[in-house]
Amino acid sequence: MNILRETNFKNFGEKKVGKVRDIYIQKDKIILISTDRHSSFDRIIAHIPHKGQVLNQISSFWFENTKDIVQNHVLEVPDPNVLVAKKCKPLSIEIVPRAYITGVTDTSLWTHYQKGQRDFGSFVLPEGMKKNQKLNAPVLTPTTKSDKHDRPITPKEIVSEGILTQELWDEVADKSTKLFIRGQEIAKNAGLILVDTKYEFGLDEEEKLTLIDEIHTPDSSRYWQAKSYNERFNKGEDPEYFDKEFLRVWFKNNCDPYKDAVLPEAPEDMVNELSRRYIQIYKQITRNPFETENGDIEKRIKDNLKKYLI
Repeated sequence: MNILRETNFKNFGEKKVGKVRDIYIQKDKIILISTDRHSSFDRIIAHIPHKGQVLNQISSFWFENTKDIVQNHVLEVPDPNVLVAKKCKPLSIEIVPRAYITGVTDTSLWTHYQKGQRDFGSFVLPEGMKKNQKLNAPVLTPTTKSDKHDRPITPKEIVSEGILTQELWDEVADKSTKLFIRGQEIAKNAGLILVDTKYEFGLDEEEKLTLIDEIHTPDSSRYWQAKSYNERFNKGEDPEYFDKEFLRVWFKNNCDPYKDAVLPEAPEDMVNELSRRYIQIYKQITRNPFETENGDIEKRIKDNLKKYLI
């Protein structure tokens, strides 16, 4: 199977390695290369064929379909796995819009709601809500950005702590809400519910607000199938969702993924199934066929990036 595990290019700038992307930093631009690495438990647990291409092309689709709302950092998409972006100064918060009360993590609305929280700083939820219930209107739940642990933060705290000015926060909130509503509309037309997502912003060389990183990918967003939502919710069942959890469960059942120095190989059938799911959601969101290419992916990328040699 043709898999992009990593890149090791010379003369494209300083290289930094993220969980999924290899990043090459130049003076005024960055080259973002989406690999097929699959991260969980704070480490790489598998390599999923075509995952990098899916993430890059879905993000490119959404950047193109939201650029009338706010400018983004895209300069060019010279390869299925590559996005060349304008270098921006990142804001030190992430915006998480939510349209439903759901989730199981420490930062999820449902987790806090179950513990009795109703006032979330910029919005208050009523009593008697059920898991996976639709909110009356989308809400924004910002978090700080940290290498150690993100923490929820209210708009009032963002301004009072000097993280953003009131004017900049108002612009971020406005653009985030409009991006999310656009995402929901396009997802609905594709038979999906965009449940929640994450946005990152930066300022360009003219201090203009710019959408950066990625947008509405299945790794940064929660999607449910729309056609079965009401029936499942009324029965108290979880919605039909894009699911990567089965691979995490396998590792938890077959090793200690947090402590074992070497992990077992992920079963081939599971890897192929997860690849199929990524491709399926790409086709459903974009309504485009998914085109794969044979040959050496790393060589193809290098050829397509020749003009960016420094």
